Amino acid sequence: MAGRPLDDDELQQMLPLPEAVFHILVALADHENHGYALMQEVADLTEGRMRLRPGTLYAAIQRMLEQGLIVEVSPRGVNERRRTYRTTPRGRQIAISETERLRALVAKARLAGFAPRRA
Repeated sequence: MAGRPLDDDELQQMLPLPEAVFHILVALADHENHGYALMQEVADLTEGRMRLRPGTLYAAIQRMLEQGLIVEVSPRGVNERRRTYRTTPRGRQIAISETERLRALVAKARLAGFAPRRA
């Protein structure tokens, strides 16, 4: 499951992503991280509008591991007991698809007058 890319039908079945899952994927886009740091990074990325609680975070992480969107990596550095995660190619694929879905939705909202016409 985790090794192969998702086909179009599988992608559509997974979308829309739960908000927490999408934010976690964005937070892991360019580096590995552990749970507590992910909670902080999601809060920073959303300018405090989303604050993941530990139960929400770790339930989402468990689902993401099962779906092959992220993997646990061997910790490096000072605190080797923390579980550290990174995205998989499959996780990047679903994040890109969700980003495109949201882009199209915002474009439609702009046409309907619900969003500013700036980038």
